[in-house]
Amino acid sequence: MSTPTPPETPRITVQANGPYLVLGGLPLRRKRAVVSEHAEPLAWRTEDVVHISPGYALCRCGGSANKPFCDGTHKGADFDGTEAAPTDRYRNRAKRYPGTGITVLDDRRICEHAGFCGNRLTNVWKMTGSTDDSAVRGQVMSMIERCPSGALSYEVEGEAVEPDLPAQVSVIADGPLWVTGCVPVERSDGQALETRNRVTLCRCGGSSIKPLCDGTHKEIGFRDTPP
Repeated sequence: MSTPTPPETPRITVQANGPYLVLGGLPLRRKRAVVSEHAEPLAWRTEDVVHISPGYALCRCGGSANKPFCDGTHKGADFDGTEAAPTDRYRNRAKRYPGTGITVLDDRRICEHAGFCGNRLTNVWKMTGSTDDSAVRGQVMSMIERCPSGALSYEVEGEAVEPDLPAQVSVIADGPLWVTGCVPVERSDGQALETRNRVTLCRCGGSSIKPLCDGTHKEIGFRDTPP
């Protein structure tokens, strides 16, 4: 009997001036923010499963007519996918905000502007100064855990605390790809990005730190055309 071929390790490889190649059978889902009557993001809602297969290519240039999948538009559009994402450790870049029983870490450069870090009354940074109240501390933790990019994170007693997220790729409505569950991402030049529990990848084509999202999709009014 022949030995069964082991399943491919889940990972994402960035193609030079081209799409994301997603390998290892990662499920692809759609997610949308649940918002309040004041348009404040409150939670994430999974809308549907888009695709599950051993491998698939996702649009990175923003021009595909079959989003989120690549249809080859990047070739005719002369897409410049030059990658400038940092490959060093997040903890070395992030600014630290000490509180009571918690330390908030923040790397603004990789923020995708999802908006879970604040509301019309306050925000995570202001609340960190009031974390001697455990109710406030718990709210700060919950808000940070909904940050898709991992720009915000927190430590308790010097140890990082992360939400338990599945290994998958989620398409955020009119926004980036949200990769969760410590899926490795490799740049087209072979350099690996730091493997993290939460990462957002640009799919509007305009980020200055490709392949990571920097929130440019909001500035340019990027919109989805679901397949």
